Amino acid sequence: MSENIIEVHKISKHFGGVTALNEVDLEIKKGEIHCLAGENGSGKSTLIKIISGFYSPDSGHIVIDDKEYSNLSISETIQLGIQVIYQDMSIFPNLTVAENIAINHELYNKRKIVNWREVNRIAQLALERIGVDIPLDAIVGDLSVADKQLIAIARSLLHNARLIIMDEATSALTRKEVSKLFSIIHRLQEEGISILFVSHKLDEVFEIADRYTVFRNGHKVVTDDAEGIDSKKFVYYMTGREISEDYFMPQDIDETRSILKVENLCLKNGFKDINFAIHPGEIIGITGLLGSGRTELAKTLFGLFQATSGKIYLDDQEITINSPMDALNKRIAYVPEDRLTEGLFLSQTIENNMSAANIDNLRSNGVIDYEKVKSNTNSWVRELGIKLNQTTDSIQTLSGGNQQKVVLGKWLSTNPKVLILNAPTVGVDIGAKFDIHYYLRQLAHSKQYGIIIISDDIDEVLMNCNRIFIIKKGRIVQECVNTELTREKLQALILETTEDSDHEI
Repeated sequence: MSENIIEVHKISKHFGGVTALNEVDLEIKKGEIHCLAGENGSGKSTLIKIISGFYSPDSGHIVIDDKEYSNLSISETIQLGIQVIYQDMSIFPNLTVAENIAINHELYNKRKIVNWREVNRIAQLALERIGVDIPLDAIVGDLSVADKQLIAIARSLLHNARLIIMDEATSALTRKEVSKLFSIIHRLQEEGISILFVSHKLDEVFEIADRYTVFRNGHKVVTDDAEGIDSKKFVYYMTGREISEDYFMPQDIDETRSILKVENLCLKNGFKDINFAIHPGEIIGITGLLGSGRTELAKTLFGLFQATSGKIYLDDQEITINSPMDALNKRIAYVPEDRLTEGLFLSQTIENNMSAANIDNLRSNGVIDYEKVKSNTNSWVRELGIKLNQTTDSIQTLSGGNQQKVVLGKWLSTNPKVLILNAPTVGVDIGAKFDIHYYLRQLAHSKQYGIIIISDDIDEVLMNCNRIFIIKKGRIVQECVNTELTREKLQALILETTEDSDHEI
């Protein structure tokens, strides 16, 4: 009997003229946590869909329990104990927790009449198995992303799962929620369940995986033990290029003037007495836990919320911001936290998305000038290195990193003086993340922009912001210089409680 729960041999898959996978191999051992890593478009999702029976491979085969399969069906994979939790988790937001967990079990057993007592019993047992307590009658749409993830895991265990595939399971989770998820993954491993953990986040690979495999451009690059791998080598495996990590160091900061300054800024039930200034050449970071007030601060500076008191200065002149249009007119731009729901028009083209914030300047005689629209889009595509086919394609044809570059280009085309970026690289692969960070540094060095990065990504803030403000319960409780911090020290400062942070706002 093989020590592997599954073996993938020389699987290839093409979509039209595009090669998604080219003779890739993968072996997952029984009871191991195996990380499948790679940038967007590397072939990770295609392989998952082949293993789950959603796609048929063009060539190659899969071995499970020493039996060879050239083409699995979805029902076969379930019977073989393979469960996939996709990034969207495939939950029903309008149903209860119990209904979401038990629905597949009911369908699988072809129940004609629902026994609600049995549904609740099954759901309760599934939640207890992973050690979580979520009200069975809660509507799933009202729950946090973390709880939805746990519900998807609980549901996957009802069919004697032996291999659970988690596709970008942590993309929308806080660090605390990720730690809880990892504890549950280790509990499943102790039961002998194998986990294929799909991610492009380096720190997660190092923390959770026993072994890892890296895909790049549809090819397998390497499989190895996770122990002993360093981030520099791992990044090279994923991107094929050397990407150095160094602290952002401003060049000759002019502290005699500020591009943006706030004094005692308050928002009822959001934050209180916020004070900071951005000098030319700087990138400042604002970081804190979920609910700390960091997003409320960003939205207030952009006019989505109206401050209840305090002052805002632009180029040392006091201004009032009552709406996003006020902010735009004063050359303040905001890259929102969730590009899919706040930053993009998903039904529109790349051109339309790139032009949306600057449409008034792309008119001729009151009518949209589509030559200007195309020229503006092509200019930012070149400037930001956006990979696409045609600018008239749907925005949904782009990878997450390229979509985020479109959002960034959209706001940069408004010629801002202040650029506020809320979680600018969430769900973005390593290569695109480096590109975005490098570009922001170049903007800062020009000394024409005041840049604020608001993020709970420790590395993002630490490496790209020369000054870092830690916010807790709506108050800035500490200001730090990045070069005086380590990742561990910054993490500890964020989690540390202070008396000041306990005040009501």
